[in-house]
Amino acid sequence: MAELVLSSLLPVLFEKVTDAALKTIARHKGIDAEIKKLQKSLVSIQLYLTHASQMEITDPSVKQRLNDLQHLAYDIQDVLDGWATDARDPEFKQEPEGITGKVRKLITPTCCTTFSRTTTMIAELDDISTKLQDLVKEKADLGLDNLGFKVEEETRPRINNNRRLQTSVVDPSDIVGRQAHKDALVQQLLLPADEPCSKNYSIIAIIGMGGLGKTTLARLVYNEQQVKDHFDLKAWVCVSEEFDIVRISKQIFQSMANKEVSDFNRLQEALNDHVKGKKFLLALDDIWSESYEDWETLVRPLYTCAPGSKIIITTRTDQLLKQLVYAPLHKQLHGLSDDDALSLLARNALSVENFDAHLSLKPYAEGIVKKCGGLPLALIALGRLLRTKRDEAHHWINVSNSDIWRLKVEGGILPALRLSYDDLLAPLKRLFAYCSLFPKDYQFNKEELVLLWMAEGLCQPTLMDSTEEQQSGHDFFDELLSRSFFQHAPNNESLFVMHDLMNDLATSVATEFYFRLDNESGKNIKKMKLDKYRHMSFVREEYVAYEKLKVLENAKCLRTVLATFVGEVEPWQEFYLSNQILADLLPKLPLLRVLSLSGFEISELPESIGTLRHLRYLNLSQTRITHLPEKVCNLVNLQTLILFGCDKLTELPNNFLNLKNLQHLDVRDTLLSFQMLLEISKLKSLQITLSKINIESESGIEIAKLKNFKNLYEKISVVGLEKVQSATYAHEANFSQKRLNKLKLVWSGELHDSRNEMLEKEVLNELKPCQDELIKLKIRSYGGLEFPNWIGDPSFLNLKHVSIRGCKRCTSIPTLGQLPSLKELLIEGLHGWKKCFSSHQVGNKRYFRA
Repeated sequence: MAELVLSSLLPVLFEKVTDAALKTIARHKGIDAEIKKLQKSLVSIQLYLTHASQMEITDPSVKQRLNDLQHLAYDIQDVLDGWATDARDPEFKQEPEGITGKVRKLITPTCCTTFSRTTTMIAELDDISTKLQDLVKEKADLGLDNLGFKVEEETRPRINNNRRLQTSVVDPSDIVGRQAHKDALVQQLLLPADEPCSKNYSIIAIIGMGGLGKTTLARLVYNEQQVKDHFDLKAWVCVSEEFDIVRISKQIFQSMANKEVSDFNRLQEALNDHVKGKKFLLALDDIWSESYEDWETLVRPLYTCAPGSKIIITTRTDQLLKQLVYAPLHKQLHGLSDDDALSLLARNALSVENFDAHLSLKPYAEGIVKKCGGLPLALIALGRLLRTKRDEAHHWINVSNSDIWRLKVEGGILPALRLSYDDLLAPLKRLFAYCSLFPKDYQFNKEELVLLWMAEGLCQPTLMDSTEEQQSGHDFFDELLSRSFFQHAPNNESLFVMHDLMNDLATSVATEFYFRLDNESGKNIKKMKLDKYRHMSFVREEYVAYEKLKVLENAKCLRTVLATFVGEVEPWQEFYLSNQILADLLPKLPLLRVLSLSGFEISELPESIGTLRHLRYLNLSQTRITHLPEKVCNLVNLQTLILFGCDKLTELPNNFLNLKNLQHLDVRDTLLSFQMLLEISKLKSLQITLSKINIESESGIEIAKLKNFKNLYEKISVVGLEKVQSATYAHEANFSQKRLNKLKLVWSGELHDSRNEMLEKEVLNELKPCQDELIKLKIRSYGGLEFPNWIGDPSFLNLKHVSIRGCKRCTSIPTLGQLPSLKELLIEGLHGWKKCFSSHQVGNKRYFRA
């Protein structure tokens, strides 16, 4: 883990040492040569750590050295950040004296380990460089002698050659709980040749995380007698990490024709001739590649096959499938049911079908099954571990009650999950490790997590602006989701969770830098050394007393304090945080970059919040604050400020525009005035998330002023549209350029004679949002006779939810059935529409009575 995080910090450090403000400070204090020396050391160490991130390191002493190196990197960044912040201080810029005068003012007073307050800047830099060089000299001990390779080569996934030895052979008697999946896949394979398909062959994809049994299921259907009889040719190839087109093509041809051809061009010609007019079944097991070009090269010779041919793919990610021009038949594989999982565990641990003859063990077996979440490979591994103990109940108890990841040494389940984890590149590994701060079953929002990653500097190469950095974070999130490290939360498609085993895996790779304070760890917290922890989270409770968090007084290097909660918060629930934590504890954590106090009954913040100079992310959502202290404007590094649900907040500090680095401001469900928000929209690169804009003037000109919200983000409700007297105002709002995924447009429910039907249609036409982003659209009390053409336009590819209510004058409805992703449609109160239809469902689209 150390090599991962440090390799992510180094690009940020390079940017720091070349920062214009830091160059100024270096020249002013006469230490520019030392800064360059530090930069040279960092360049050397970057290669060192990138190589380490691709190696399997088991020696505890080596791991500790890498951890020490990471701690040093954190300290370097803290010092450089402190200097850069000082360099932006107007008081410093006016200071004429040299290095002997104010040097101590520049030595970051918040540094907590390596750097003494009494040393000079030069001594600090020498100390840093010396330590870095010493660690570089130890590379031979770490097995990292070859530092001359290219970074692109270093970040390639390691190839597990043994994985290619997986074959199509399977013993069906060993398989539990996949009969329904097998039957469904067999039916897909046996579909007639005239099935809808843009090619003569179609793709059946089995997708899921490592250890779910994708390969086993593919073997079952591949060897089914009906399937064997249905196809003229068959081939099974284990692709594995390296998508070697020549090797794969040779194996396909050898399997189908029992011949070998060495030249690749002749091989493709021979394969093309061999499959001509024949119905084939090709199984490509364990595909990791995402290259559409490589895929097209591989399948190019197969177009001459007979209709009805099939390609089975097993993969952990759907990224390649998304690029294919024809519609593949996806089969998302999930864990076993509890009964099937118990049976599989019983087979491997006791050589029986169930626990009927071992009732004393059944409760502990059920506990193990619950932790494994139906993962077959995990159940098999644990079953084999328990097999040697048989009926020794205490052993089953220990396994059931311990964290699964601790069983790695004994051949437990971590190796199964690491099949997926080890293939991740370093950026994804460190982002996943950060999620160790989340308690099990914690439901998180994608955008919120990306903003946290950004605040920690985990997803930005240098020279990337905030928009690119945010998109990079979204791409990383989608990658982890597609590889099953994250899953959609049950009953809420907008939230995500980590499987318990993935949570255990994140905890195991996070090591000594991340700490999650929950009920269990709280019992032993006084015995723990917290002085070096960098990231910490705690679960929100009804009362969080000072005593609970008092130990953080010794964790002066903390960068993250994150309040979390498991489950849904009921309206009646309230959470209280000791005022002493805010007043006394926070000022003792001067290196904080992330502070989330979401959901607490906090009415005000202390002025001391302004001393957290490093703070990048501040989440005060759903608190009771009425105002922010003026000292908040001292947080010159603040990037994200979340005030969502602060329904008593009526004003912002006078000097709010001093927050030049602010990039994300969420003010949904607050009482902040439109005029105030219009003023702060002047901040460069600021994205503002609003919930509602009320149009109050007689002309409705407020909507035109939305053009100044260049980065209006996520969702908005516009109320009072009947007051807009000119469609030009709506046009100036420029909704087509705003990244809105939820849009609600509301007119008055009173249809008086002054309402202009044509004008309202023109206004609605000009409010067409960006078609690439919109997911949910609501229209209320619109007074036109018909809707503009963009309502129901099939170019809105992601539009899933449409609600049209109270549009009493409308005589027709738009062609909403053409929306390709529509899941839910509500039409209500269209009195002018002569045709009514009953509630019914077509495919995945629901229709309701008008």
